[in-house]
This record gives sequence, C-alpha cells and structure tokens, in this order.
Amino acid sequence: MILTGREIKHAVAVGDIVIEPFESNRVSPNAYDWRLGDTIRVCDSELDVAHASEFVEMSIPSDGLELLPGNLYLGVTHERTHSDRYAQFINGDRTIGALGVWVHVSAPLGHMGHAIRWTLEICTVRRARIYPRMTFGKIIFLKTAGAIASYQDMGLKYTASTGIDVSRLYEEMQ
Repeated sequence: MILTGREIKHAVAVGDIVIEPFESNRVSPNAYDWRLGDTIRVCDSELDVAHASEFVEMSIPSDGLELLPGNLYLGVTHERTHSDRYAQFINGDRTIGALGVWVHVSAPLGHMGHAIRWTLEICTVRRARIYPRMTFGKIIFLKTAGAIASYQDMGLKYTASTGIDVSRLYEEMQ
C-alpha cells in the first residue's frame, strides 16, 4: 500500500520517515518530489561487469551540465531518505522523462532501514542540460507486511552508501 501525501507528512513529523532536507511543499498526493544533487560521475568508456568501471566525478555547474547520449551518468539525490518502518520506491519524474532523460529505471526499491542519498543511473537519448537541485523524480513509501528486517543490519555491499556508488558486481565475479 502506498502512503498518501498526508501520511508521508505525518510519518515525517513522528520520525517514521526521515527526509533530509524536508520541504513540505514537495509532497504530492502520494509521493515526495526529490531533487538532483550537486555532483555526477561520468563514464564514457566500455563497461565490463567483471571489472571496476572508470568514472570521472565532477560538480554540476550552476549554469547546468549537458548530458550526451552514449555516456553513463551516475548522479545522487540531494535528499537523504530513511525509514525503519516503510520500504521506499524511487523513480524519475515524468517531466524529465518526456525530455528523453531516463532516471533510475533498474533499481527503484529502497529496503526498510536503508538510509541513503540515492545513487541514480541517468541516460539520455538526446543532448540535455541538467541543473543541480532541480526536481528530478518522485519517491513513494510503501507499507510492508511480515517481520521487519533492516537492510542496514544485513551487512550487504551497499549498506554504507553515502554518495554516488558505482556498481560493485565485479566483486561477485571474482
């Protein structure tokens, strides 16, 4: 079950959901409108899942950064989210998608307990300029059923994520 905007605000007020920074005007009928962070990593080389990928990290200038088709971009949300009670589901915004910029289509689930600034997979079909802290997507919160298990307590490889995390699939290939 998806929380309504009113329930999101209530859960933030009582501490069941943490959104840092939180702005109540960013709550919509069933979601929170998150923003793109200030940094991005760019990969314009070949990718091999058995090896670590090479990325260049840079700040997104206030006058914007032009994304190019064919490159892989990893961004980060401006907001850090956390909930020990609700699962989270993040995706790109329809308005950015209508510009041919696809955001976070492969891993939208945030498990209960995961406390992160989300790493975002970003690709574009045409040249597109993005700006730091622009609205870039929506996050919804989901009620769960069954025994609660916190992602942070499981010791998985992305548990300590604090910023832009590159794929570490190569760790499983060795």
